[in-house]
Amino acid sequence: LALLQLAMLKALLLGCLAVPSASARLTAHRAPAILSASPAGLRGGRACATVVEPSAEPLLRIGHGYDIHRMASREEAGQPVIIGGVKFDGSDAPDFNLGCVAHSDGDVVYHSVTDAILGALSMPDIGQLFPDNDPRLKGADSEVFMEEAYERMVGRGYRVGNVDVTVICQKPRINVEHAGGQVKARMSANLARLLRVPLGRVNVKARTHELVDSVGECRALECHVVLVMERDPAAGAAAGAAPVEV
Repeated sequence: LALLQLAMLKALLLGCLAVPSASARLTAHRAPAILSASPAGLRGGRACATVVEPSAEPLLRIGHGYDIHRMASREEAGQPVIIGGVKFDGSDAPDFNLGCVAHSDGDVVYHSVTDAILGALSMPDIGQLFPDNDPRLKGADSEVFMEEAYERMVGRGYRVGNVDVTVICQKPRINVEHAGGQVKARMSANLARLLRVPLGRVNVKARTHELVDSVGECRALECHVVLVMERDPAAGAAAGAAPVEV
């Protein structure tokens, strides 16, 4: 009897191994993953399979940008203070006796917006793309940085949803009028032009630093930017599907 029970148990075990379970059969018949051979993996005759995501980009991305620059006498700085493309030398805004110490023109707003775009795209920051030891960028107009960031954003299939800018400086005053117009409104118009958006998607705020630390003592000025970008329907559904080198 014991030998008979052993034989029956052995047959049962062999049967279980030979016949796959229902879950195993379902797993075996699932659709295979979508694979592609990357160019790097093809070098040397070897193919490297990588999974292709069906939706590579999110609908929204959020970026934060920050910049600070030292201020000094106009003679030491060699240039006036420029904020949001507005020069505080008596032309676009009231003349200010200090200048901005920077390798480029030192526009804290343009630099912060540029970094916010690059950050939202998970790309290298402004200092990596435009190093401050590059002699070609000495005194450069920061619109160049904005244009580069904009092109990268469009290349990924995005557009600006809205941008919120906060300039922090004791002086120069930003909430003032000059030459028949609001200085802050000129900054907003410059940003809307460079970002190709309506004015209603741009906001520029200004505040002092209550006489505290280097900003409050007029030895520096700084800026914070929060930027939301959204998928551009005009870019097409496949705009973000291809791999992007950063």
